[in-house]
Amino acid sequence: MAEEKEVILTKEGLQKLEAELEHLKSVRREEVAERIKQAIAFGDISENSEYEDAKNEQAFIEGRIMVLEKTLKKARLMEDDDIRTDVVSLGSRVTLKEMKSGREVTLLLVSSAESKLKDGKISDESPVGRAILGKKVKSTVEVEAPVGKIKYKILKVEK
Repeated sequence: MAEEKEVILTKEGLQKLEAELEHLKSVRREEVAERIKQAIAFGDISENSEYEDAKNEQAFIEGRIMVLEKTLKKARLMEDDDIRTDVVSLGSRVTLKEMKSGREVTLLLVSSAESKLKDGKISDESPVGRAILGKKVKSTVEVEAPVGKIKYKILKVEK
């Protein structure tokens, strides 16, 4: 069996995952258990959509709890010293320039467990993340996207 990969998290990312796990265990489990209890009280569960919905939600919550527990078990907190500024590394804040449009974007490179594009956090396993990882300022990278190849120039690498 392959050894499981360590998950490196920022302090904020670790706290968010721990809070989500705690919320699912202490609040959401109780809410769904109550919904199931109420649905059973309505009688015949074979044709009870409320019961089915609650059971599906329960399965989703339990699955998410398992994923979070597994992730946290493999987690290692990213130290400030781990973040490099000479090359793009996990934890780097990177400013990229899209070569065709000239548009600039600043992203934080994180593990897939805490990536969230709308918050400007991209995974090191994403196409852009893989392309920029280990590269220096002024490097140009090419990323394969559904719309074709996109070229970026790395303008800044910061902590």
